[in-house]
Amino acid sequence: EVQLVESGGGLVQAGGSLRLSCLVSGFTFDEAWVIGWFRQAPGKGREGLSCITTYDGSTNYADSAKGRFTISIDNNKNTVFLQLDSLKHEETAVYYCAGKFGTQQVVKLSEDEFDYWGQGTQDTVSL
Repeated sequence: EVQLVESGGGLVQAGGSLRLSCLVSGFTFDEAWVIGWFRQAPGKGREGLSCITTYDGSTNYADSAKGRFTISIDNNKNTVFLQLDSLKHEETAVYYCAGKFGTQQVVKLSEDEFDYWGQGTQDTVSL
């Protein structure tokens, strides 16, 4: 059974940083997967932020994430990270990781592209 479990969320002041982790199980990183990060703010739809391939570590970023967010992968620990820097109050949201099986290339940052989802972790950015 494929499972994705996020951690690392919490409360941070505006301008601060958080490092989110997505621990995956039920498959290994020597298979072709793409792991993505999304967020959903209160009253809004789910927004794609970034994704990375387990094949060669290629990455894709949304414009809102470029320059401040960094996605990375630790193949030995079956974990994907998302470093969030210079956070803004309006980026308070539930952050999710998601998985797509069977591709060696980055994909569009759309919910429809991903097959498996974690339960999400709440990030709150105070003023």
